[in-house]
Amino acid sequence: MAKHELVMPQMGESITTGTITKWNKQAGDEVEIDEIILEISTDKVESEIPSPFSGRVEKLLFEEGETIDVGKVIAIIEDDPNAALDSSTPAKSEVKEEVVETKTETVTKTTTSASSKPNRFYTPLVRKMAKENGINLADLDHLDGTGAGGRFNKADFEKYLSSGSKSSSPSRLSAPAPSIPAFAPGEDVQIIPMDNMRKMIAKNMVASKQISPHVNSVDEVDMTHLVKFRESFKHEFQKQEGFKLTYTPFIMMAIIQALKEHPYVNASLDGDNIVLKKNINLGCAVAVPGNGLVVPVIKGAEGLNMTGLCRSLQDLATRARAKKLKVDELQGGTFTFSNVGSFGTVLATPIILQPQVGIMAAGVIKKRVMVMPDDAIAVRSMMFLTHSYDHRLIDGELGGKFLASVRNNLHQMRPDEMF
Repeated sequence: MAKHELVMPQMGESITTGTITKWNKQAGDEVEIDEIILEISTDKVESEIPSPFSGRVEKLLFEEGETIDVGKVIAIIEDDPNAALDSSTPAKSEVKEEVVETKTETVTKTTTSASSKPNRFYTPLVRKMAKENGINLADLDHLDGTGAGGRFNKADFEKYLSSGSKSSSPSRLSAPAPSIPAFAPGEDVQIIPMDNMRKMIAKNMVASKQISPHVNSVDEVDMTHLVKFRESFKHEFQKQEGFKLTYTPFIMMAIIQALKEHPYVNASLDGDNIVLKKNINLGCAVAVPGNGLVVPVIKGAEGLNMTGLCRSLQDLATRARAKKLKVDELQGGTFTFSNVGSFGTVLATPIILQPQVGIMAAGVIKKRVMVMPDDAIAVRSMMFLTHSYDHRLIDGELGGKFLASVRNNLHQMRPDEMF
């Protein structure tokens, strides 16, 4: 008889908690593989979670409406539906943990056998906390855990951080503690607690700045011919497709072409190794009113034509604002684009979304008086582009060449041949 621990899955790269909205099974119920066992909601996505096992639900450890850390055990599933319930917990020295992954979750399968702490399993939450604090997981292998089966959990990690042991880790990033303003009662201020999404954005942005030495290169692009084309074609496009034609897909197509020319910008770093990606999975930042920012990912963007890119972008952006994205649509990006010009911003220097090594921002398109190559004076529709990149991998030459490729692709774009 084997018992399996169902854990809270990670519903996106920047999410560390999830809320149980509905249990579809109760203790004592039988469940089949891939049968929906519960529904989970986060600030980014709502999803149905299938069971990775067949068996009987022995115990539900949390109620509907409770918010739980990623990686925490939320239910116990027993293999043999005819076996008697066994509430005993194996001794720490007898537990072996094996990770079983599905499309939407990671669960831990527990069996009785000899094991040792080296190369132990760490939950996604502990792995994320270790990465954010610059701690090598090997530094934790010798420590006892207080979780089920001796697992090293969040509380154990926080205790480790608060102890003096952390200073011995050579990989730890040291940074001065930020000063926290104190406000006395009665002052003319309003205190608003951050929601979960804002907390995660804050943590991820600080971590990215600590991990990647950011460099920003800026160029300007003459968008006059694209502005004229869009004005002449936008009504026909909306009639055909049912949504508005924006400048975002034009810029994204230019980025995709440039990433083909410069594959190292479409890479990531794994320690001292460079990981080159075969596919271009282009993320596009989408503002969710009242809920911050999400970055849905267009997978295999290199294989889409302009119409396909427009449709994919519209679909993802619409469902992002409605919080209807699937888990997979928030993961796996290889490069990110942010159109800050949609807010009227002239220029921005965005922060890299880890583990990517670059992100591009486009400012608002404005008419300006320009000196042309033949010294003539003309009014042109101009736009600033910013390429922010990880200087560990991309130096100024490659960063500048990539930016120039995007600019040239926009200059040479023939939109009348693309629809």
